[in-house]
Amino acid sequence: MRNLKVIMAYRGTNYHGFQRQENAITVQEVVEEKVSSVLNEKIIINGCSRTDTGVHANNYCFSVKTNSLIPTKNFVRGVNGRLPDDISILSCEEADDDFHARFSCKAKEYIYRMHCSESKNPFATDLAYHYRRPVDIERIRTAAQEFVGTHDFKAFCADSSGKLSTIRTIYNFDVVSNGVSVEMLVKGDGFLYNMIRIMVGTLLMVNEKRIEPSDIKRIIESKDRLQAGNTAQPHGLYLNRIFY
Repeated sequence: MRNLKVIMAYRGTNYHGFQRQENAITVQEVVEEKVSSVLNEKIIINGCSRTDTGVHANNYCFSVKTNSLIPTKNFVRGVNGRLPDDISILSCEEADDDFHARFSCKAKEYIYRMHCSESKNPFATDLAYHYRRPVDIERIRTAAQEFVGTHDFKAFCADSSGKLSTIRTIYNFDVVSNGVSVEMLVKGDGFLYNMIRIMVGTLLMVNEKRIEPSDIKRIIESKDRLQAGNTAQPHGLYLNRIFY
């Protein structure tokens, strides 16, 4: 049996996240159906992450085991020919038997994109968060550095009740501005449920001077979700890269 490592990109607007659900259309459901039809066998794909409803992916990895002898190039062509326009297979390669898209992952990188202007961007209504307030980039950058390191991020988790540990390591948190476009780029060894969106919401509190950059440390130490900011809208979030 072969083990394939597949990279895809998708626009999450029309899907209730990646993971298969009973009463909602998900990326996993659609991809499994098309991959099964190309491989001519019923398969289950193992995804690298559970992205939320409306969240996008620039590079999303899944692994799949198959008895099919299809060449990897033909896999890409065949599956892309059956997928809807908002999902695309970027690459496929042979992987070791023990490779697993989720459990072999060493780190993940996400981007949160904002369109910062009084006027909306009609070409990015579901691809970037429309933020109408002035942005103090240096203030946000200073606050973002408080997240870097190994911390208990319980205050930045929407539901920590089922987690054995809420300790995570953030390797870097960059904020880049290009005119009305602002991107927050964060890389870590893993993320809790809604963690990045809550961090973004908290940084927006800093921008609006409702809290100071130095308050981030206090909020982390509180382990209290009510101390952190609102959960930012999902359509600004992209899974950008997976590291193995």
